[in-house]
Amino acid sequence: MKLISGTAHPQLAQNIADVMGLPLCDATVNTFPDGESFVQIKESIRGADAFIIQPTCPPTNHNLMELLVMVDAVRRASASRITAVMPFYGYARQDRKDKPRVPITSKLVANLLTAAGVNRVLAMDLHAAQIQGFFEIPVDHLHSLPVLVKHLKEKYVHNMSNLVVVSPDIGGVKNAKSYANVLGTELAIVAKQRISATEVDAHAVIGNVEGKDVLMIDDMTESGGTLCAAAKILKEHGAARIFAGVSHGVLNDAARARLKDSPIECLLTSDSVPMAYGENVDTVSIAPLLAQAIANIHNNDSVTHLFEI
Repeated sequence: MKLISGTAHPQLAQNIADVMGLPLCDATVNTFPDGESFVQIKESIRGADAFIIQPTCPPTNHNLMELLVMVDAVRRASASRITAVMPFYGYARQDRKDKPRVPITSKLVANLLTAAGVNRVLAMDLHAAQIQGFFEIPVDHLHSLPVLVKHLKEKYVHNMSNLVVVSPDIGGVKNAKSYANVLGTELAIVAKQRISATEVDAHAVIGNVEGKDVLMIDDMTESGGTLCAAAKILKEHGAARIFAGVSHGVLNDAARARLKDSPIECLLTSDSVPMAYGENVDTVSIAPLLAQAIANIHNNDSVTHLFEI
């Protein structure tokens, strides 16, 4: 087995290697002055089971291209199998034609990875689960739910009877329902209207949150607009403490400022991307989860039990 890290999230790759008790493969991955990616594998990987760890988070185009170049280098070095470990799958939100003459870019990314030589993909909390069907190769789709729920119970919420799980928009109901089922709580929904890419108007709450602790669940947040708008209206409807849980904290500076000034007590997220940090952000490591999945794939064992709570 060979673990190879790109430059997107080297700390996560190192954490996975530490958990597994393995060194990262000796490789040079950098950028020429003109912006082109350069990769050189500096040890023999002939016949190896190669795992390339590279979330395609912002800068998305650079990290995606770097991953493709790494895959080509590993394939030409005669690795026996190449698994792309993508804790965050860039372009996942462009998964359908919702307007005339627009691309389905998440399908294009799947085609690019397959054409480059990827034999298998290990992903986590895809924006739309059907993206797995865009691939003609096996996809192992992990969920951060067990990791986040365990941390939530240990550190923040001990009385589940006073907790309500909330979906901050209609589209996230299925994901939020999974958390509500696991935690044994009721479910509420915030109805919203998107004004722009960074502005959201939350205008109604479906369900009772008065006097309740609230856990908002979403797959990712970037600008923090949806979560903060939802938190404001939940507070207006009498919510007590407000927490948020997201799989991918793709936070920018504006999002950190918004979260700091919002009623959200804490944003709980995984370290799938390197920008998941902030003053009231609690980041939980998914390195043990990914390490176990990589080991199981290498040993041809099932990964299903990794979904258990």
